[in-house]
Amino acid sequence: MSLLTQNKDFILLHFIVLLFGFTGILGNLIPLSSFILVWARIGIAILGIGLYLYFSKTKVKISLQLLPKLIFAGIIIAFHWITFFEAIKVSNVSVALATFSSSTLFTAILEPLYNRKRIVIYELLLGIVIIFAISLIFNIDLKYKQGILLSLISAFLASWFTVLNGKYIRVAPATVISFYELTTAFFILCFGLFFIPVDELFLLTPMQLGYLFTLGLVCTSFAFIASVAVMKSISAYTVTMTVNLEPIYSILLAIMIWPTSEKMPALFYYSFAVILCCLFLNAYLKKKKS
Repeated sequence: MSLLTQNKDFILLHFIVLLFGFTGILGNLIPLSSFILVWARIGIAILGIGLYLYFSKTKVKISLQLLPKLIFAGIIIAFHWITFFEAIKVSNVSVALATFSSSTLFTAILEPLYNRKRIVIYELLLGIVIIFAISLIFNIDLKYKQGILLSLISAFLASWFTVLNGKYIRVAPATVISFYELTTAFFILCFGLFFIPVDELFLLTPMQLGYLFTLGLVCTSFAFIASVAVMKSISAYTVTMTVNLEPIYSILLAIMIWPTSEKMPALFYYSFAVILCCLFLNAYLKKKKS
């Protein structure tokens, strides 16, 4: 692997993380309910991944034993995204993304349970510190409490399906797993359309529709496929460290776009700094241990 290729992939990796961070921004810019937003996003993402699978001639056949597992993970993903976008809409991007970092604690608990391993003490301790930092944010203002609770639920669900996918990736390609899970999530949400009207979709301006397709195709389909591709030349440790920059990108973007509503008290930024230190320390300790 040439140094030039590795440098290009490293730049691409940062761009991917920026796209992940931009997800929350777009969710706030699109005036749709969280349910309809997630339903539309997943539908567009399936189209993008489906086209990739078709033109790359990737086989999508999986075993009957794996299918119900992917369906279950798809249900988790649907509720994860709904709670994530709802957290942003009832609070703001900064609070939702900072709280979402609690997924470190949930992963530290869930991963050993599923893989029948001992809980890593330092991961558990770092997770507890993150929860403490989030509790400080929780007490800043009453209006953020609902968003924090929703973001905590979203973080738990995200950790859950990530741990599950860590097992499934051993028996099927990442793009195929994603295709089945997102398709499941899409059809599960389709049942909700019997009770939730989609009229609001037709009220979107051309620019807002552009945001929606950017969210589905660029920030979901492309970002996912590209994140798999860069791991051919970049170590998992580097990827983990770089992904930890996602909340920083999101919050900086949010402050630039909404300087008034996203401005938070100093205690928020101190707490967020503690969370980031825990995330990077966790990645460092994992690298040292391995």
